[in-house]
Amino acid sequence: MDAEARQADERAVRAAHTTWIAAVNAGELDRLLGLMTDDVVFVNPGHAPSGRDQFPLGFSSAHQQSLIVCTSELQDVVVEGDVAYTVSHDALTVTPRAGGATINMAGDRLTVYRKRDGHWLLARAAHTLAVVD
Repeated sequence: MDAEARQADERAVRAAHTTWIAAVNAGELDRLLGLMTDDVVFVNPGHAPSGRDQFPLGFSSAHQQSLIVCTSELQDVVVEGDVAYTVSHDALTVTPRAGGATINMAGDRLTVYRKRDGHWLLARAAHTLAVVD
């Protein structure tokens, strides 16, 4: 892959990351489903790995119960052919809609993307988000 193509793919992966975070913050489940592979795997601390089938219920439930705001700072983007990964530092605020204290979380995330039909789709994601004071 030449340098120009690699740079274009890196920009596209960065855009996919930004689009993912915006859709999470907007609570746009359908948009998120369109941004992931059919065989996506999510690895979350304290839980068994989950896939696309489990995502809608967990995501919808979380957004119904709380206002969720995520910020994500990309620290690294690597593209190798039709696979790419990102490392980011994320911060999350979770404010219960019924009232109560806001929970603040922070941690790092590793995301693997695969290029399908010219689009970079989230294929694997693992994070270390934990409650911070």
